[in-house]
This record gives sequence, structure tokens and C-alpha cells, in this order.
Amino acid sequence: MLSAQAAEAIILEQVGPPHQQDIELVKLSEATGRILAAPITSELDFPHWDNSAMDGYAVRYADVAQSSAENPVTLAVIEEIPAGYCPQKTIAPGQAARIFTGACLPAGADTIVIQEDTQPDGDRIKILTTPELRAFVRHQGSYSRAGDPLLPAGISLGVAEIAVLAAAKCVQVPVYAKLKVGLISTGNELIPPEHPIAPGKLVDSNQYALASWVMQMGAEPVILGIIPDEPEALKTAIAKALLSADIVLSTGGVSVGDYDYVGQILADLGGEILVNSVAVKPGKPLTFATFPHCLYFGLPGNPVSALVTCWRFVQPALRKRSGLTSEFWGPEWWRVRSPMELRSGGKRETYLWGNLRSVNGETQFILASGSQNSGNLINLAQTNALAMLPVGQTCIEAGEFVQILKVR
Repeated sequence: MLSAQAAEAIILEQVGPPHQQDIELVKLSEATGRILAAPITSELDFPHWDNSAMDGYAVRYADVAQSSAENPVTLAVIEEIPAGYCPQKTIAPGQAARIFTGACLPAGADTIVIQEDTQPDGDRIKILTTPELRAFVRHQGSYSRAGDPLLPAGISLGVAEIAVLAAAKCVQVPVYAKLKVGLISTGNELIPPEHPIAPGKLVDSNQYALASWVMQMGAEPVILGIIPDEPEALKTAIAKALLSADIVLSTGGVSVGDYDYVGQILADLGGEILVNSVAVKPGKPLTFATFPHCLYFGLPGNPVSALVTCWRFVQPALRKRSGLTSEFWGPEWWRVRSPMELRSGGKRETYLWGNLRSVNGETQFILASGSQNSGNLINLAQTNALAMLPVGQTCIEAGEFVQILKVR
């Protein structure tokens, strides 16, 4: 039985980056959440030209360097410059231009005096303060010069990145193709949610939960349904999944029971099984196998165990394979205080679910009420974090710090 750290290292070592043929161009309007596949530069300076950061007056600093409320300087206003208008005149000594936020700075001006520090006087303006040289001027290229890198490859495109792409006039965005993740639920006891319940039967929540999670991860779920605990049916389904997906997730059939066939089937299909159990709770019966063009994760059947192993082991692999750079692979660990006692058996790395919340300005972990049971989906809902108790530690006292895996 491997430690969690050893299993994670083995899995990540086997995960390769996307291939060049996995790059596609998408419209800017469709790029949100995708992984950028090439660095972005621009032929433009940002800002494109010197412009005003405030409403006010464009002036020559030399004219107003000694101005004050007691001894204001009066300047002739020769032009009004709204945003989007190209200035037509040059500011000479003793002159100013009315200017608005975002408007081009006229030639001759080097400083903006905000309107609150002025007093209109017909076609003239009184300057009531001494501004700083170049105050409120956004200089051409001060954010980024033409040819400078704007965005690196390997990042997820969120709202700020989409704004940068738009500003750079990048209307076709190079991104990595979405990973296809095959989903199989195994077990004679499983039924779809729309079927009537019967004694001994369980509704298959795993397929829906994992499909939702896969979509949240920016990948495309390939739903392959419920497969009974029959070796030939399982072998056929797994073989099909290996051909249709980049990564396959199955739930159930990976423990040591009489009806757990997945491990042997993976070996029969030519898979190299590198992980078959991990010292974690919940989630011990985790199987990981590699095929020439696919990775296979056999997850536990208990619904909480399936999700915990996804968050802990599958998520970093999926992020790496999707093209994200290593700083984003995760898992995302926090160190926060727990106001309540946390307990485990100590023999395996143990995860307890709950919520990160701000309490009197401090982030704390609040354990979910109810039983911490791998089959109890009910109290897993609306949680956002897992507290991790390492091997050998049976108790974290109330008020002590605990390592937290953020899962939302």
C-alpha cells in the first residue's frame, strides 16, 4: 500500500503534456475557461498613446509649478478633448486644454490638473494647486511595449485574461483541445436515478457527480453508463473507453472482493498497473494504470471515496494533461486553524470534510456535522474543503492548525 505522496508522484510522472496536434483555434467569445496553448504578444503598446487618467485640464508643468490657491495661475483653454478625439492643437506657454478620462494628451502638455483643483473663468481656467510633474498621465507603453509577452502558455483563461486578449485584438485564440474523460460505473447493485428503487439497489450518483466535476475541470465527459459485475461486459466497456477517451475513470470493482474484476481486466488489456492501493481514508482501493494513449483511474465505489480520490489524485493529473503549467497542478493546500477537535485512526492519511469560513477575520476549518462516512453524500454537500490528518496523528486539538485541501 503506497503513501499518498508516493502515489501522487507516480501518477504525475506518468502524465505527459498535450501534443502539438491537440492545439486548436477558438473564437475569443468561446475561450473562457480554456487553457492557452501559446504565449500571446501584441504589436500594440499599452496604453496605445499618452492619455489622461482623470477629468481635468492638460497643462505644461512649467506653467503651474508655482500655482496655489492663494496665487492661482490662469491659463487660456484652447481646446476640449473628449475620449476618442484626436487633439488638433499644441499646448503653448500659458495655455491648457479641457480633457476627459481616457482622452489623448495633446502635444506640448505633460501634466493633468484634476478639475477639483481648478476654477473656471470664462474661456480661461484658474489652477488652484501645484500638481506633481506628469500627474495623472498614463504614458504610452507604460503597461506593456509592443512585442512584450502579455500572457504565457499554460494558463486558464479567466475574465481578466479574456480582457487582455480582446485588447490585444486576438480574436482567434490558440488553446489545447478539451480532454475527453470516460466515465464508467460498475456494480450489479446500481440503477440510474430515473429507475424505481428496489431492495438491495443503489442509485448511481457517481456518474453524475464525476461528469459534473469533469466539466468543472474544463474537460469533456464521455458517459459510458452502468456496467454489471460481469468480466466480459466490463472488459468490453473498458476497452471501448480506452479508445474513446484520454483519461478513464471507473467507480467500483477495484477492491479485493469476489466481484472486483477491474484490476485483472486492465492487466489483460495490456495496462501497466502502477498503483493498486493507497494509505488514505477514504479512498484506499485506488487503482492507476497506463496504456499507450490513455490513463486509467479505478476509483472506489463509495461516493465520498470516489470524490476524495478525484480531488486528491486525479485532479493534478488532469490539470497536467490539460496543458496547465506546474504551478497550477495542485493539490491546493492551506494551513488554517480548526476550532474543534479532529480525530482519525492514525493508520492512514485521513480526510475529513467541512468548510473554510472566515471567523472574526481568521480563516478556519469547520467540520461538517453528521457522520464522516464514505457513503454519506448528504453532509458532503455544500462543503468546500478537506482537513488532512497525516499518518500517525490521531488527533488535532481544538484551536490547533490543520492542513486543508481546498476542493471548490
